[in-house]
Amino acid sequence: MIISKWYRKLCKAYFGFWVRRRAKSVGNDLRVNKKSSVSGNTTLGNNVNFNGMKITGGGNVVIGDNFHSGEECLMITQIHNYDFGEKIPYDATYIYKDIEIGDNVWLGSRVIVLGGVKIGEGAIIQAGSVVVSDIPDGAIAGGHPAKVFKYRDMEHYQTLKEAKKFH
Repeated sequence: MIISKWYRKLCKAYFGFWVRRRAKSVGNDLRVNKKSSVSGNTTLGNNVNFNGMKITGGGNVVIGDNFHSGEECLMITQIHNYDFGEKIPYDATYIYKDIEIGDNVWLGSRVIVLGGVKIGEGAIIQAGSVVVSDIPDGAIAGGHPAKVFKYRDMEHYQTLKEAKKFH
């Protein structure tokens, strides 16, 4: 099936409208290229690009400037109360955990980020990874659970950042 440019443009506008309407705040140049949804506790920086993002739960999510996501990414900011609840396997209460994403972060396709995580500035998360713990600035991480396996050349990164060369 061939999808016209007009239809793709209409879809982007529609998805962007709903993200802007739902988020707590949105910076300049939001691009929502595929169906995406955010919680009301989501704060988005400038030049944020969603290619199929779903942000759920009652915790806060802060995404910095120049963020890019691959397709079908998920951020979950709440878990069921299984430790101190009144029923097994869990009760009807939730535990909320915030997520913080630094500037210039790129998530590959189908990345899952769980609550309580901070992803540092300039980090890259490999497609298919599950992020369950903090990722430092400039790290390249992947796997399940995501582990750092390499770092960016931070001198080159700073040069590009100072020259304002953002995609």
